[in-house]
Amino acid sequence: MVLGTTSGAGKSWLTTALCRRYADRGLKVAPFKAQNMSNNARVVAGGEIGSAQYFQSLAARAVPDVRMNPVLLKPEHDTASQVVLMGRVDTVLTRLPWRERSAHVWPHVASALDQLRAENDVVVIEGAGSPAEINLSASDIVNMRVARHAAARCLLVTDIDRGGAFAHLYGTWALLPEADRALLRGFVLNKFRGDARLLAPAPRMLQELTGVPTVATLPMWWRHGLPEEDGVFDDRPSAASAGTGPLQRTVAVVAYPRISNLDEYQPLKNIDGVRLVWARSPADLHGADWVVLPGSKHTSGDLAWLRAQGLDAAIAGHAARGLPVLGICGGLQMLGEALVDTHGIDGNAPGLGLLPLVTRFEPEKTVRHTQTCFGEVRGAWSALSGIGMAGYEIHQGQTLPRPDLPAPLAVLPAGLGWQNETGNVMGIYLHGLFEDAAAMAALFGAGIRTLDSVFDGLAAHAEQHFDAGVLDALIA
Repeated sequence: MVLGTTSGAGKSWLTTALCRRYADRGLKVAPFKAQNMSNNARVVAGGEIGSAQYFQSLAARAVPDVRMNPVLLKPEHDTASQVVLMGRVDTVLTRLPWRERSAHVWPHVASALDQLRAENDVVVIEGAGSPAEINLSASDIVNMRVARHAAARCLLVTDIDRGGAFAHLYGTWALLPEADRALLRGFVLNKFRGDARLLAPAPRMLQELTGVPTVATLPMWWRHGLPEEDGVFDDRPSAASAGTGPLQRTVAVVAYPRISNLDEYQPLKNIDGVRLVWARSPADLHGADWVVLPGSKHTSGDLAWLRAQGLDAAIAGHAARGLPVLGICGGLQMLGEALVDTHGIDGNAPGLGLLPLVTRFEPEKTVRHTQTCFGEVRGAWSALSGIGMAGYEIHQGQTLPRPDLPAPLAVLPAGLGWQNETGNVMGIYLHGLFEDAAAMAALFGAGIRTLDSVFDGLAAHAEQHFDAGVLDALIA
């Protein structure tokens, strides 16, 4: 099990690396995270799971399964999250107070973990946040309760780049009950910059205090290729490589508070000639070639935030100048004329009015894989004409052209995408455009890094920097 002293310490990527490393040994491997809080989700058989567990299952060369992430919390407000249990939205649990949910969901968590352990040689478990959140320990279903249930051999990883790493490790250890401390097999220092010899004598002193050795010091690695699990964690603009790619283009993705499925933009960070910017103000759109409105877990709320920042006028001005604007899923809904909610799901709101569409929110959620083909596409996106694409849908609303206005141009069948007459504004429901090799070749004239190469790189990084024999001892 991979635990962390904080969120963002490196649990997800290390879990992914270990899944590939053990799979490379010919073992049958599965990832597991009891409860994930993230608006980044992927479609699997039976519903949806957190994107991190989806990628971890691929790293393990396993088929993604709802049991790998039995509870997914998708934040809709600062104090409210939609609860997805075993892949499906559970409205009863969503209405329950936070602390009352654990008794209801723990049997599902334990059963899913037990099944995966019975079916696999190795299960690599990821914790959440910190295992020493003593205000939450009584209702814990994701950290030490899971570790105890599985008698897991645990690593505790910390982000040394933040500072205070040894205090974080010691403080976490000190707050754990003695029985939980006994499960810790090693400390991991992540995101280290500099000469590792300068860390001495701290690892030895920490081991003298805790009895736990520091088993790895992992160097800082900015471009490993794995998407971040939560939020726009690495929001530094990615720099275009001057003159090395066929295009020089700045893509600004609007980073509203409830942004979802942002992991699908990771390939843009790895293409020569493309600069990816996360935009939170009108100034962030200055100089952008493309503006992208991504998915949202709360479309009306994020639309209100966008207006409060003045981004609505900036986006409208960008489109009025004939420059490209793309909306994906919730972004598509925002581009329309109106959001209509008669069921109290998301909220009513006027749209940005850049496409003659109306979205109605319905109780039934669409969660499915979709394979389709672009029809005729005009203007900025014309290179997509005739391109086949495989992606996925996760949305509550259903969108149709507004009948009293001239119809937009359908660019995808079955109500999946439209564009305006001039071809510079387009909205699609399908996630995965920037992960599709054919679409990326058409849009950028470039290939994309395969996930397998990313997973192999992560496994090699871990293998190189862990002390000899540690990773094998964890599964011995």
